[in-house]
Amino acid sequence: MSTGAPRFYAGLMSGTSVDGVDAALCEWPDHGRLSLIGTHYQPFSDGLRERLLTLCAPSHNELEVAGACGREIASEYANATAALLTAARVGPDAVRAIGCHGQTVRHRPEAGFSIQVVNPALLAELAGIDVIADFRNRDLAAGGQGAPLVPAFHAAAFGRTGKHRVVVNIGGFANITDLPSAGVVRGFDTGPGNALLDLWIHRHRGARYDDKGALAASGTLLPRLLERLLADPYFSLAPPKSTGREYFNGGWLDRHLLGEEAPADVQTTLAALTTETIARSIDTYCPGAQEILVCGGGVRNDDLMQRLCARLAPVGVDSTAACGIDPDWVEAVAFAWLARQWVLRLPGNVAEVTGAKGPRVLGACYPA
Repeated sequence: MSTGAPRFYAGLMSGTSVDGVDAALCEWPDHGRLSLIGTHYQPFSDGLRERLLTLCAPSHNELEVAGACGREIASEYANATAALLTAARVGPDAVRAIGCHGQTVRHRPEAGFSIQVVNPALLAELAGIDVIADFRNRDLAAGGQGAPLVPAFHAAAFGRTGKHRVVVNIGGFANITDLPSAGVVRGFDTGPGNALLDLWIHRHRGARYDDKGALAASGTLLPRLLERLLADPYFSLAPPKSTGREYFNGGWLDRHLLGEEAPADVQTTLAALTTETIARSIDTYCPGAQEILVCGGGVRNDDLMQRLCARLAPVGVDSTAACGIDPDWVEAVAFAWLARQWVLRLPGNVAEVTGAKGPRVLGACYPA
């Protein structure tokens, strides 16, 4: 087991796909780049996932459900942390802090709030490690969107290389980070990533996700449906902007359907929607990009990646693994980094991304 002063940080992320907990253990030398020491994934039970998805829209007895889910997620996070540390042979006393995102169930920046369900005090009690949580509200208080937050980490991990890079994060929703060779870092949510794809295949096949994009690859594009979807005002809205299930959900999709479409064809068209909204965002706001790096669960969707490569050619598309961080763990590492930023009292946001009045130290500490 590790001894000495705490030098590790853990990041816990349950993203907009609402599928489980990504846990990452990182080390930052005093003068050097981060090392990813270990990772662990812990899926949510079907029951917990269903309750969390219910909280994403107005429903009966929300406060009771949210309180119970917060405790359950804290327990899941604690179990994931224990498994992560056991595998890495690192003791809790060697971990300076846990960066805990919680599960977003309501993101309403236009109303000045964003709600992540978790009980960070319980997590600190169970893990025996300081917990840094509630990252979004400080940015919101400063007039920002509270999202996306990962561009600040993308800039630290992948920026200033002499190349004009764009990082594309495809979770339930997709966001991009523009990392020019010089100048201001920018980024925003482009729209649905996997969320509508997951919703549609679950509705018609009972699966949580379209494995490797097989259903989307089997269908035929519906050009008129794609045109109707792309006409949504969000896609032409100038950044800063962020979105979530409150806006892009089953009801939104159903309003654009005629009711006679084949399920595979709708899946194909939803894959095209994700691809086209990402590509148009890059074309419009990242002119001259030389390299595209992709992370998040969308990397494992072969059909989606093939569409992106074809649409963005001749610019090369690769995963963040090419730059040393496995694409499955970038967001979890980002929240370990955000915890470290809080400990060092350094900003965790990029004001040009979120629209905040300026850089802010993000998060609140729950001591062990």
